[in-house]
Amino acid sequence: MSDCTLSLRLYNDQQGYQALVTAFKHAKAWLTAGHSLIIDVRPETRSDAQNRLLHALIGDVAKQAEWLGKKRTPIEWKVLFVSGHSVATKQGAELVPGLENEFVNIRESTARMSKSRVNSLIEYVYAWGSAHDVDWREAKQWLVDSETGEIYESR
Repeated sequence: MSDCTLSLRLYNDQQGYQALVTAFKHAKAWLTAGHSLIIDVRPETRSDAQNRLLHALIGDVAKQAEWLGKKRTPIEWKVLFVSGHSVATKQGAELVPGLENEFVNIRESTARMSKSRVNSLIEYVYAWGSAHDVDWREAKQWLVDSETGEIYESR
């Protein structure tokens, strides 16, 4: 009972059932010992590969493109892309006065995006960059499986 943490990925009903049986076996000793446990069931968020691809794409844009006549950092480009993607996908944007009377765009967190939402954002960045003649240098190392949509690093 030294480690209570158990993370399982459920991808179909049969495998999911078996994973939950395994989870109960893991949890039973803790429950018998009087501990309360929590099980979170939620959609899978972005993968590490998606994260690395997204940041490679944003890095390529930051090295080659300008916005409003100046070079922007990858962090600034990420804000621009997440905000633009939110509007383009009809999620909207909220611009509010900040604590020092600056304007702040309250936007969604990429860390909390579902895999499909991050894929949509990646497609948005690709489309914008391609329309603005970005040469995908860092992003060339990434491949997307056409059947599953999974992203992996080419070697």
